Amino acid sequence: MKLAPDCYECLRRLICQAADLATEDASLKQRAIKEATKVLDDEFSYNQVSIVIATKIHKVIRGITHNPDPYRAMKEREMTLARETYPELRSRYQEDLRGCLKLAAAANVIDFFREPGSIKEDIRKTVNFALDDSERLEAKLKNAGKILYLADNAGELCFDLPLVNWMQQFAQVTYVVKPSPIQDDLTLEDVKRSGLQGKFGKVISTGIASPGVVFSLASLQFQQEFESADFIFAKGMGHYEALSELPPEGKFFYCLMAKCQPVANSLGVPINSYVAMLQ
Repeated sequence: MKLAPDCYECLRRLICQAADLATEDASLKQRAIKEATKVLDDEFSYNQVSIVIATKIHKVIRGITHNPDPYRAMKEREMTLARETYPELRSRYQEDLRGCLKLAAAANVIDFFREPGSIKEDIRKTVNFALDDSERLEAKLKNAGKILYLADNAGELCFDLPLVNWMQQFAQVTYVVKPSPIQDDLTLEDVKRSGLQGKFGKVISTGIASPGVVFSLASLQFQQEFESADFIFAKGMGHYEALSELPPEGKFFYCLMAKCQPVANSLGVPINSYVAMLQ
């Protein structure tokens, strides 16, 4: 998915947020915002993908502020919120594929631009898919030998587990996270610290700290896993933005909340809709 006019202001907002989180030093913050804005202005093009620019923005801000993980405290809050709400929400959804899919989607409401109170309220709302290919998903999974599950926000970890377990009945599932901090995305270290790593089976990283996946920068291991997978299950808007640029092969499945107007427009759904779509 290419950039839309609204994306400039969103990326500008991201710069200010990341710099604020990265340092309390006013001069460093000002320098980080200035340099990151230069990257944005140089890179912004309607032929570009937002996650490519966001990756460069975060690299600049981390480098200038010497803070490798500006979103650490935010991630901790989101993971705590998820652990607190998970038992209640798990009991609401059935243990079949559709129930596990809705449970996984519910946690995609977590977003670094939203306040914890708002997230806590909305995560409890019933998930209804504006686009619903869950029946087609079941048929695909039962014929897949190898599945790649691309994880999104750190708070979604425990919400993903029932769906991963359901998939493991039929295929080898590889759970894919980030190698190091980027925004509030799930990392290898987050999985290890959660104590749930063994329950997910095989866990690898993309090899690049980027929202979604910037394929040109991803590790050889990830690229090989991606090419050899029979099916790709992708959580979140960042993965949709990246994978939707590839030719539809009937093996990409998106599970997300469309939290911004450009993504909602691309999918043809109202903003803040849940989507379960096969491409």
